[in-house]
Amino acid sequence: MTNHFQYTLEGQDGRARAGRFTTPHGDLLTPVFAPVGTAATVKAVTPAQLADLGASLVLANTYHLYLRPGDQLVAEMGGLHEFMRWDGPLLTDSGGFQVFSLGENSKVSDDGVIFKSHIDGSTHHFTPERAIQIQENLGADIIMAFDQCADPYDHAYSQRAAQRTHAWLRRCVDAKTRSDQALFGIVQGGIHEDLRQQSAEFVAGMDTPGIAIGGLSVGETKEEMHAILDVVDPILPQDKPRYLMGVGTVEDLVNGVARGIDVFDCVLPTRMGRNHAAMLRSGGRLNIKNAPFAKDESPIDPGCGCYTCRTFSRAYIRHLIAAREMLSATLLSIHNLFTLVNLAKEMRTSILAGTFADDFSDLLA
Repeated sequence: MTNHFQYTLEGQDGRARAGRFTTPHGDLLTPVFAPVGTAATVKAVTPAQLADLGASLVLANTYHLYLRPGDQLVAEMGGLHEFMRWDGPLLTDSGGFQVFSLGENSKVSDDGVIFKSHIDGSTHHFTPERAIQIQENLGADIIMAFDQCADPYDHAYSQRAAQRTHAWLRRCVDAKTRSDQALFGIVQGGIHEDLRQQSAEFVAGMDTPGIAIGGLSVGETKEEMHAILDVVDPILPQDKPRYLMGVGTVEDLVNGVARGIDVFDCVLPTRMGRNHAAMLRSGGRLNIKNAPFAKDESPIDPGCGCYTCRTFSRAYIRHLIAAREMLSATLLSIHNLFTLVNLAKEMRTSILAGTFADDFSDLLA
């Protein structure tokens, strides 16, 4: 059987890693940031614009695509790559986070989760086997095991959720049939170092092609997140990519890479774009809607090389916001995505040069 997936560690500076992950739709050069296309579209940005700003990996969501338009329809349309016209690597999450975020509209058992759709209130049942079947219909290159997200501060709940996540990972491995998809196991355990250590050891022992770290950036402090990454880093195998789920600020990417993380995703850049905010490479942010920008001829971030900053002024973008023009969301999203996508590329260059700690000292915590 052909091995479609291979991770090569190409350089290391401290714990920061530069690698290459081979997939059927191209190589991912890590560190890498993935824009989120929840419903098979990155909001306000076309696939051509994503390619132009340098994106190599896009994430889509199993829960949302299962409900609409349906995973079977996507399969009939040739799979997610063909359906959304993205020819690079794709990743789908398992839907676990979305199902558990429904709160009282979901009921979990050892078998799986029964939940009500947020769209029409209809009842559905996700099991590990069903999550894999849906993701096989969608056809992404990288797929996630079904996991139970925990209350990060509740030790007893986090322990039960981690144990269930481990049992579900075994079932996901057994259910998987496609050799052209890489299944990642997910480390859980809240902010509890003992649980995270146990979970990292279990998932590493399952020998999946990559390992994700879930249940962070859900309300805990930055110090707590860093402490957990410090715990799992030495446990996880060196020859597998590590994916920190749902994390996407400049500071979080730098501090994640410093602790051995390779892959990131987050809705934040496009959400900020739709809410008039711009990310800065320095780690700050600007609300372009504010009045002082009305006559500001400078680009959003003078050091940025994105299409938006090369072409338009803060004053023009503020005008679009005030006029409620859709283009403002597109231009700000392009800028924010470019900032994170190219930050990851900058870090890769620094790691390979052995200058990571010096180059990013202002952002390291």
